[in-house]
Amino acid sequence: MKAIFTYVLIFAAFMLQAQTTADFEVFDLNEGEFLNGSTNTSNDPGFADGNVFLPNQFNDAYGSWTGWAISATTDVTTPGWGNQYSSITGGGYDNSETYAVSYIFGESRIRLTGAAAGGVVEGMYITNGTYAYLSMLEGDNIAKKFGGETGNDPDYFLLTIKKYYNGELSDESIEFYLADYRFEDNSQDYIVDEWTYLDLSSLGSVDSLSFSLSSSDVGMFGMNTPAYFCMDNITTQDVVSNVNELEPSISLSLYPNPAVDYIQIETAEAGNKTWGVYSISGELLESGEFYNEKQRISLAHLPNGSYFVKVLTEAGNATKALIIAGK
Repeated sequence: MKAIFTYVLIFAAFMLQAQTTADFEVFDLNEGEFLNGSTNTSNDPGFADGNVFLPNQFNDAYGSWTGWAISATTDVTTPGWGNQYSSITGGGYDNSETYAVSYIFGESRIRLTGAAAGGVVEGMYITNGTYAYLSMLEGDNIAKKFGGETGNDPDYFLLTIKKYYNGELSDESIEFYLADYRFEDNSQDYIVDEWTYLDLSSLGSVDSLSFSLSSSDVGMFGMNTPAYFCMDNITTQDVVSNVNELEPSISLSLYPNPAVDYIQIETAEAGNKTWGVYSISGELLESGEFYNEKQRISLAHLPNGSYFVKVLTEAGNATKALIIAGK
């Protein structure tokens, strides 16, 4: 019987989460087409796919945009601003047609929506846009050729990703060099020209992601390197935010809640019972068994945050949301 309960508990952990990948194919663009917000009349303009929302601002007066665009353009050879929507790979990740392009003025954001809101972003694929790539490789009338004439200039183009959670911008960040010429051995210098996976799970719970760009090539008006990059296949861990969706089949009490160092769980079901504490992303953190109606569980080693507590019995199961606070 214990082996059966253990198996069911592990299975239940997977039932608390799912993955959703936004690959932007839902926009059904033909090759060479793009969406830059020019036709969007919403009060909250942008592009939604999966459980993410990519904000966009289009300026009718200047025909310009910031934030995000959706693209299926494939030009990897034409330099300059007129080719601002193309990825240097000539398409999306894994030879797909559609991907997202960001033009950053200060920062760009991605909001998590639906079942992903407040959850974990597993990761995404990143590459350079053709405009930025050729500018760094060859230079143009504004930006320098990376490495300079000798190839020894320690140039770089850096993407920095931070998170907003509960309305606050975290100090935690993930950095990804879209180009790096700082090596003593110039043969190691590179400009990213393929889709590269970026693991974001270490950022933890997220309401939205913040993206910013910095470069070694800076002039009197700011960064000279074109402030573009491309993104595809952003994967979120989607969690059940309403425990009623888990269809409890037994009674379960959980107190105190919010808790600090411990909780007590109580159910009237007889016989062998199994409990588990899960992170909001569905990871099983602690588990055990009890036989009486009540069981005290220590939370002393768990940080403040949101969790789930699940109890399994021969008669059924129930799940309650748990908040740990005050440490």
